[in-house]
Amino acid sequence: MSYKSLAASCLVWACCLAPAQGAESESLSAELAFIVEAYFEASLELNPLRASYLGDSRYNDRLANYLGAEHRGTAAALDRDYLARIEAIDPDQLNRQDRLTHGIFRLNLENSREISEFPEHLLAINQFYSFANQFAQLGSGTSAHPFASEQDYRDFLSRIDGFVVLTDQAIANMRTGMDRGVVQPRILMERVVGQLASLDRDFPDSVFHGPIENFPEDLTPELRQSLAEDYARAYEELLRPAYRKLHDFIRDDYLPRARDSVGMSDLPGGADWYATLVRHTTTTDLTPEEIHRIGLDEVASIQEEMRQVMAEVGFAGDLPEFFEYLKTEPSFYYQEPEQLIEGYRAMSDHVQSLVPALFESFPRSQFEVRAVEAYREQSAADGSYQSGTPDGARPGIFFANTYDVGSRPKWEMESLFLHEAIPGHHYQISLQQELEDLPRIRRFGGYTAFIEGWGLYAESIGGELGLYTDPYQYFGMLNAELWRAIRLVVDTGLHAKGWTREDVLAYMFENSASGEASAISEAERYIAIPSQALAYKIGELKIRELRDRAEAALGDEFDVREFHTRVLMDGALPLRLLEAKIDAWIASK
Repeated sequence: MSYKSLAASCLVWACCLAPAQGAESESLSAELAFIVEAYFEASLELNPLRASYLGDSRYNDRLANYLGAEHRGTAAALDRDYLARIEAIDPDQLNRQDRLTHGIFRLNLENSREISEFPEHLLAINQFYSFANQFAQLGSGTSAHPFASEQDYRDFLSRIDGFVVLTDQAIANMRTGMDRGVVQPRILMERVVGQLASLDRDFPDSVFHGPIENFPEDLTPELRQSLAEDYARAYEELLRPAYRKLHDFIRDDYLPRARDSVGMSDLPGGADWYATLVRHTTTTDLTPEEIHRIGLDEVASIQEEMRQVMAEVGFAGDLPEFFEYLKTEPSFYYQEPEQLIEGYRAMSDHVQSLVPALFESFPRSQFEVRAVEAYREQSAADGSYQSGTPDGARPGIFFANTYDVGSRPKWEMESLFLHEAIPGHHYQISLQQELEDLPRIRRFGGYTAFIEGWGLYAESIGGELGLYTDPYQYFGMLNAELWRAIRLVVDTGLHAKGWTREDVLAYMFENSASGEASAISEAERYIAIPSQALAYKIGELKIRELRDRAEAALGDEFDVREFHTRVLMDGALPLRLLEAKIDAWIASK
C-alpha cells in the first residue's frame, strides 16, 4: 500500500477502540458483514486449496491456475471491486469490532493491489514455496485433501488435471522470466531439482500411493481395485510426466539462465520490491537500513546474556568456542530420528500441563507431532506448524525435521516447541480460528509480524512456565532469539546491502551456535522468501514492549493471563492496531 493509504489506515486504527460517533448504524454493520463475507466466499472459489485447508470440501475437485494471466486478472478485479465497496463505508459510523474489520479488510486489499504490481508470478517455484511439494503433500493422504470417501478419491483425480495445467503455466512463466531477467538464484533451483527428483518413483513407492495403502474401511474390494487402477493410470500418464517435465526444464533450461546473485536488489525493480515486502511483513514503516541496525544491536545484547550462561555452566573460553562446544558435544544430540520425535511428544504432554499458570483461554483443536516428510526434509526448517481445521477434523501438526538428526541439538527443543506448538502457533492460530463471532477474513487471515512475533514471544516466557531449568535449554532459547536477531541483519544484508550466501553463512557461524545443515537451510530460506524472517523479532519486540508498558502502568493489577487473552482475542492484527488495542485496555483498567 502507498504511504498515503498507510496514513489513512492508521487514522482508522487509532480510533478503532473508541465508541462509534452517534448511534450505531445497524444497516452499515450489516452491509460491512455482507461485503467481507461475499469477498471471502469469492476468494475461496478462486483459491480452492485454501478452502480445503480450512476443511471446506466444496472445491476439492479443483486446483487453481493461480500463475495464469486469467486468474491473476480475476483476482485483481475482485480486489478493486471490493476496495471500492469498503471505501464507501464510513468507519466512524461503525462499532469497535466492525472498525477493526473495516481497517483490516481495507489494508488486505491495498497490500494485495500493491504487491501485484511486481512480477512475482514469474518466480513460480523455489525450494521453500513449491506447488510441486505442496501437491505431493496433498496426494500423500496426510494433508488437507481428505481421502475418506469415493468422492474424495475422485476429487483428487480431478485435481491432478489441474496440476498438469499449473505445471505448464509455471514453465511458461519461468521462460518469460528468463527473457526479462526475473529469475531465481541458481542455488535455490538446484535444491528444487533435487526435490523433484526425489518424487520420481514407481507408483507403489511413490508418496502418491499413500491413499491406496489406506483405503477407508467402507469401500468395497471392487471399488478399491477400480480406484487403485485409476490412480496408477493417472500417476503414470499425467502426474509423473508433469513432474518429470518440470524437473527437466529446470535442470536443462532454467538452471543455466538462473542468477549467481541471491539478493532482490539484483532483480529489475528489486529494491522497491523488497522495501514493499518489508512494509507488508512488519506492518511498520521501518526501512531495511533501520531494521539492519536494530538487528545488530539485538545481536550484541543477546550475546552478552549468553556469556552469563556460559559463566554459569563454568565453560572456560570465549563465546565462539562455546558455540563450537555446543555444536560438537555428542551428548547434545540424538542418534536416531525417532528419538527426536519421541522427545517432542513427551515435551508436548509436559508443556500442556504447565500453560494454565499463564493462560486462561485454550484452543479446542487437537495437536500432533510428526516428522517432516523425506522428500522435503533436506530443505525444511528445524520445525514448522500446520494448522488444523476449526471443526477438529484435522489436528494442528508440529513437524520436526529429523534429517541429519546429529545436527539438531537437544538444547533447542524447548524453545522450538514453545514457538511452533504450545503456546505459540498452535494456540494463537487455533484460538483465532475458533473466534466464531468474527468474520472469516479475520478468523483465517492475519499478519506475519503478529503471528511470528507471538511465536517468538512464546519462547521468551518458557522460564515463567517452568521450563529452561537446564541452563543449556535456556541458552537454546537465547540462541533461538539470537537467530531471529541475526535474521534482521542477514535478510536486509541479502536483499538491500548486497550480501552473498557465503557472507550470510559466515555471519551465522561467527555469531551463533547453529549447525551447518540448519544454517544452510535457513540461509537459503531467507534467499527464497525475502522479508518473511523480519517478522519474528519486530513482532516480538512490540509484544514485549506492550507487556512492559502494561506491567508498569497497572502494577499489582496486572494479570499476565488477561494480558495474553487481550493480545490474542481479536486475531492476528497489524502491529499498530495491536498497540492501539492494548493501550486502550490499559487505559480502561
